[in-house]
Amino acid sequence: MDIIRLKEINSTNDYVKQNIQALPNLTAVYADRQTSGRGRLERKWIDTGDDNLYLTIVLKPFKTINPIYSNFTQYLSVILVMLLEEEYNLSPKIKWPNDVIINGKKVAGILAEGTTKGGEFLGLALGIGVNLNTTKEELSIIDKPATSIFNETCQYINKIEFLEKLLSKFCLLYDKFIVEGFPFIKKYYESRANFINKNITINVLGKLHSGIAEGISDDGSLLLKEDKTTSVYFIGDIL
Repeated sequence: MDIIRLKEINSTNDYVKQNIQALPNLTAVYADRQTSGRGRLERKWIDTGDDNLYLTIVLKPFKTINPIYSNFTQYLSVILVMLLEEEYNLSPKIKWPNDVIINGKKVAGILAEGTTKGGEFLGLALGIGVNLNTTKEELSIIDKPATSIFNETCQYINKIEFLEKLLSKFCLLYDKFIVEGFPFIKKYYESRANFINKNITINVLGKLHSGIAEGISDDGSLLLKEDKTTSVYFIGDIL
């Protein structure tokens, strides 16, 4: 995988979208500082220093829009969970659809954005922000419960080593994932989910829905039992 380093940028996702035609498939772009990072639903991703990871991966596995594009954020959440378990002895969980949390606090956010031109799909910008070495003091400025790998392990995390491990694992399973889609990771995803068989409330475009999370469908959607009916939600945010 080609790797591009930027010292400072408004957003690695924006950089990739602006340069998508010139960037090959599986190019990784990371920045030391990110001034306008964002997550899902236009939430701001706060830059807490250049010892953390701000990364976007260029994805062009198909020349047309493919249903698998909607599952790449879930694939990346699984890859990150695997890495945290295997290399850092942590027990992360997944909050649907793709937040990675440790001990109930968010350690990473993931955002995918597609780019089109004249009806042609040019590619996907798959972005991730990971709190590697954010201190307790820095975490306190974030308006939602958050943590870092350093905060959980009391060990300094080398950003370049972490980046290389993450990209290596991403590529290792990539070919099989684009062939099989979400079913390839479904069992692992569900086993690390923190919401299944629990009463939850989700926000879907401003409307709240409550019920028991029964599981995940083969396309990555949430199955929510509301009263006696099971509803399928393709988008939403667990509150």
